[in-house]
Amino acid sequence: MENASELDQEACYRAVLTRDARFDGRFFGCVKTTGIYCRPVCPARTPKRENMFFVVSAAAAEEAGFRACLRCRPETAPDMGAWRGTSNTVSRALALIEAGALDEGDVDGLAGRLGVGERHLRRLFRQHLGAAPVSVAQTRRVLLAKALIHQTDLSMAQAALASGFGSVRRFNETFQALYGRPPSALRRRGERVHEGGVRLSLSYRPPYDWAAMFTALTARGDTVEGLRWSRILTRDVDGAGGTVTVEPAETGRVSVCVEADDLKALPGVLARVRRVFDLSADPDAIGRDLSADPVLRPLVAARPGLRLPGDWIDDGAEAPNDRLHDEALAGRAEAWRPWRAYGALHLACAGISGADLKTMENDDAKRAA
Repeated sequence: MENASELDQEACYRAVLTRDARFDGRFFGCVKTTGIYCRPVCPARTPKRENMFFVVSAAAAEEAGFRACLRCRPETAPDMGAWRGTSNTVSRALALIEAGALDEGDVDGLAGRLGVGERHLRRLFRQHLGAAPVSVAQTRRVLLAKALIHQTDLSMAQAALASGFGSVRRFNETFQALYGRPPSALRRRGERVHEGGVRLSLSYRPPYDWAAMFTALTARGDTVEGLRWSRILTRDVDGAGGTVTVEPAETGRVSVCVEADDLKALPGVLARVRRVFDLSADPDAIGRDLSADPVLRPLVAARPGLRLPGDWIDDGAEAPNDRLHDEALAGRAEAWRPWRAYGALHLACAGISGADLKTMENDDAKRAA
């Protein structure tokens, strides 16, 4: 799906009718009669077709004046909208926004970091996400705040700070405008004293090859004990001192615990966790596209949950999913875009180098001759 305007409205409605989990996170349904937007898997009664339209991002729904459903909770959907893999600039911009680039900066500064003009960046966001960069940043803050309200014992003031809001007043005003109620009304239990780190559950789309991921992280020197990864946070890199730990939870979820001496660092830490563990990957799209290559087809089928171990600090000009380090693969890998890094990873796990692949191609050509 290249553009937000190309979303097939009828196909989306069919997915909603069957609550097809394969489409969770790919689009959101806006209900005209209630003013809310939902995930395709929302358990509520499905509205009539004429009362719904569909958008590719939560930001587009909120920009259109819709508020998040309190039953299906869009903040818990897999983080992989239809834009994934369609624009390197949008992908990089979203990674920066997720890390808090627009919490204190502006769109012009963001565009400068990406090496593009502000108007061009806005146009790309409209094309791929159906919303402006500032709307995407606002939605990120709101959805993170909702997750903190539901999943943690942070006070409302702490949740405001940890989700990137500049002030408690702005936090309260935003929730009042979106939901018609203060943020404290969204917490379905009484206030409890917050103790220890911030514990959150992040989503991903199964399958996930955890064994391969932890093997790769261990091999590069990360701190891994069994299926538990940890890292020390530093003020220079992360904006706070402390620790972060990650371990698998139930299928489709990963448990994260962040202990930081400054809650403002939380959005950036969570963004780096998502990158290290490649939580935004779309296995269906990756498998479909890479399977067009006859060499990769059986490899992808055998290990559909293979993920890219990301770097904690990553200032690369290319999106991680399309980076290629083996020049011997460059020619063949053009057909793998935008998943070249996954193609190379599958070959590496199978013990096939770029040189080996060249030899295989030459042997095939000789036999064909």
